[in-house]
Amino acid sequence: MITIQNIHKSYKMGANSLHVLKGIDLEIEKGELVSIMGSSGSGKSTLLNILGILDNYDEGEYRLDGRLIAGLSETRAALMRNEYIGFVFQSFNLISFKNALENVALPLYYKNINRKKRNKIAMEYLDKVGLLDWAEHMPNELSGGQKQRVAIARSLIANPKVILADEPTGALDSTTSYEVMDILRDINNGGITVIIVTHEDDISRMTKRVIKLKDGIIEADYVPEPLQECSLLAETG
Repeated sequence: MITIQNIHKSYKMGANSLHVLKGIDLEIEKGELVSIMGSSGSGKSTLLNILGILDNYDEGEYRLDGRLIAGLSETRAALMRNEYIGFVFQSFNLISFKNALENVALPLYYKNINRKKRNKIAMEYLDKVGLLDWAEHMPNELSGGQKQRVAIARSLIANPKVILADEPTGALDSTTSYEVMDILRDINNGGITVIIVTHEDDISRMTKRVIKLKDGIIEADYVPEPLQECSLLAETG
């Protein structure tokens, strides 16, 4: 699904240049559940932005589902994102003046799907994340966990092949974090590739593979030891 070879990325800092990614080689297969970890400045957010076609790279090669991602116009990049990728963010990124239903339906508006049909589909996805009864509620009437469920439903509605989640549990308490991770694992069990950037060890241990970055290179790539609480949650949830 994702193949990255010798990816380099630098940012101009006045007269100087900051070399953030220093020759990343990475393969992620279709249907994997992967976490990317690293301290601040390790390059994990830069890598996620490149994977999400939100930023370009300077050197190397990135292929998504066999298609080379390089030198795309903004229009072409947006089309690729719409076709392949769903995003989930720490800050939820919900539109404050739209209710839960309208927030979830928004990606279908940009696909020129009529209002009645997109609202019907949005209700189905709200039901999948357990928020059917909250469809008419505004974001300021929702808890952090509910907002993230809305954001996850929105990320799924366009049937992406990859979900990129940037610190999806960073603003949540432990119990709610595990509930959100259970939803992301259910999504992954349905065949969608899920990539999570996190700094939380317990969250990374709920994934099937951990990639650790340090100073712009991959320091480790391993299968984590499962978290005991996660197993209990899975059994009871």
